Amino acid sequence: MELNVIQKIAVFALPVLFAITLHEAAHGYVARHFGDLTAFAAGRISLNPLRHIDLVGTIIVPLVSLLLADILFGWAKPVPVNFANLRNPKKDMLWVAAAGPFSNLLMALGWALALKFGAGLAPGSSGAVWLVLSAACGIFVNVILMVLNLLPLPPLDGGRIAVSLLPHRLAWRFAQIERYGFMILIVLLFTGVLGIILWPLINLSISGIGALFGFAPDDLFRLIRAL
Repeated sequence: MELNVIQKIAVFALPVLFAITLHEAAHGYVARHFGDLTAFAAGRISLNPLRHIDLVGTIIVPLVSLLLADILFGWAKPVPVNFANLRNPKKDMLWVAAAGPFSNLLMALGWALALKFGAGLAPGSSGAVWLVLSAACGIFVNVILMVLNLLPLPPLDGGRIAVSLLPHRLAWRFAQIERYGFMILIVLLFTGVLGIILWPLINLSISGIGALFGFAPDDLFRLIRAL
């Protein structure tokens, strides 16, 4: 099935908005739980996508990448967290950072349930096709966000988890990478190294979700390739 640009936007819109909104809100919610009210005071603990959308990263870049390169790439506004306000900054940082990828895992599982439901609807109906494709997209997008954010590279969530787990002196040195983190990520992306690192983990995660819900891995990947 070949989707045109409008159809792709219709299929991707809801899963992507949920993926970025709940990911960022999860960071803010867990930070508040451990004592930092920065995100709460800024109104960022919200399920309203408008509070998390970055004009360039969430709208312009994804549209351009979809139109020109047939891939989806982008980002949301990071939720502000003052780790110094946490009751136990080094320890609690782990839970605040892990909340985002964990929310993506839960959403991937939720979309797998939606895919199971959509597969049982009348085959060929427009509603069933949209739900099945959107659910496949939801699994795909959330797994990508989960795996990408778990890379041990500050300022990604995996980098903050690593800082939390490392001994103090080593953690401080490792945290200094954060100022170059985004530049390193872009270099890895455009040199193809990022894909070499991520795709085996993405494929393994999607295969695991498919096995958990009784989908043949080939069928699930066939749906994703149709997006």
